[in-house]
Amino acid sequence: MDRNLLFSLFLFLTLPVTAQDLYDIINIPEIKLELNIEPWEQYLDSLKELGHDDRIVGKVTVDDVLYDSVGVRYKGNSSYFSVRNSGASKLPFNIKADFIKDGQRFYEEYKSLKLSNIFKDPSFLREVLSYDIAGKYMPSPRANYARLYVNDRYLGLYNSTESVDKKFLKKYFGYKKGTLFKCDPTWHAEEIEGCPKGDKASLMYLGEDSLCYYNLYELKSKHGWNHLIHLTKVLNKNIEDIESVLNVDQVLWMHAFNNVLVNLDSYTGRLCHNYYLYRDSFGIFHPIPWDMNMSFGGFRFDGLGPALSNEKMQKLSPFIHYKHQNEKRPLVTNLLKNSLYRKIYIAHLKTILEENFSNKAYLDKAQMIRDTIATFVESDSNKLYTFEGFRENLDTSSSTGKSKIIGIAQLMETRTEYLSNHPLIRKKAPLISEVNHSNDGEKTLITAKVDEAESVYLSYRLKKYAPFQRIKMSDDGMDGDDILDDGIFSVSIEKTKETEYYIIAEGAKNASLSPARASFEFYAIE
Repeated sequence: MDRNLLFSLFLFLTLPVTAQDLYDIINIPEIKLELNIEPWEQYLDSLKELGHDDRIVGKVTVDDVLYDSVGVRYKGNSSYFSVRNSGASKLPFNIKADFIKDGQRFYEEYKSLKLSNIFKDPSFLREVLSYDIAGKYMPSPRANYARLYVNDRYLGLYNSTESVDKKFLKKYFGYKKGTLFKCDPTWHAEEIEGCPKGDKASLMYLGEDSLCYYNLYELKSKHGWNHLIHLTKVLNKNIEDIESVLNVDQVLWMHAFNNVLVNLDSYTGRLCHNYYLYRDSFGIFHPIPWDMNMSFGGFRFDGLGPALSNEKMQKLSPFIHYKHQNEKRPLVTNLLKNSLYRKIYIAHLKTILEENFSNKAYLDKAQMIRDTIATFVESDSNKLYTFEGFRENLDTSSSTGKSKIIGIAQLMETRTEYLSNHPLIRKKAPLISEVNHSNDGEKTLITAKVDEAESVYLSYRLKKYAPFQRIKMSDDGMDGDDILDDGIFSVSIEKTKETEYYIIAEGAKNASLSPARASFEFYAIE
């Protein structure tokens, strides 16, 4: 076999980030908003408190480029109401470029600016650092910082986060007309008579009436309630068909990310929210993480009891909800009942640990971010927490009024040790090497050397963005030869120019993937 001819193969990262744009971490745009309504704060407050998404019209200059006729409103829930009730003036904004002018875009690309006020995060790091890590493993917004002025008054340094909009969907899924849900309940909404009792945006099956889901999920597309209901039905009643409606691997990455980073203000925690679901052109739902300001232990409730202590967050079980068989979290419990999914989940936990925490790469990135923004934080007279808190909260706990937010390193140094020593994560996993492919007529032969595996699978797709299919690879020699004990597994599939694939090696208790970041990274055949 001529391996030089075989290796038209390359590791394909789904979406490389361009050199410099609105969301590069080192780019801190200056945003100057002009609102000709006085008092503008009261107008925005009234719209927010009425629960309207209406906007007032203004102008905004972003890095000296003027955008006229933009739409402005406040955004957020606790980050708005808690801060407003405290009397602070640093409130979160949503600025829409094409509110009046169709086609107007910030940086010629982006329809909106989502500016968060860094609520419950004295470190100023959680949002940006968390999205930076998430983006290695799954479709995820990017985030950085921006300096915001309103009518020449400096409001301070904000987080700026990429929107989950049609541009984002097209970039990651090759399609933008599918069904999109923001999985965030309408808080304090009254229960609807006749509906089963659910638990926030947990994907529990509540029957066939879309009204029962209406206050738990926000439909962002024109239609799609029937698709969401079908997803919940399959997840809860026909789990064997789940891959026909859900990108399971992306869900496993999301769970692994939330668990390692103790991101409990998510599906995993008590409030069970802060994610999107997008149904693509193939009828497959994909999870998209959202709202990271309380990642790294900023929120202490796992939904199973009282607030967690520092030690309980440091030693949070990787199998939370699953080990309790919690029916209110079917996206965890029902998926991890499948032994292969559970082993892949363990592999994802291990990859996130090794690539970000065991090697202390997260500390290097956090320090770089902190050095970049320190002068802007210090000069922000409206920041919600002290500059001392900013300086100390990477390493130690810091006050946010009546509560304390654990230091990021204080959490993660102990947590990394705890997870690294977990029996299933520490256990030696199968070793995958020498992944190759070759074309022979109408077929492509894919081979891999695998040690210490019980089963080996090829996950592949013949068309970009299509769902991956999984088939078992054989170790009985190639093309019917006598059985070979050389650890080489192989399988032949249809030949196309768009084929993308990765390898799963399943052991008794865990699994390995090649590439390790599959299915977000994969091998491709040119």
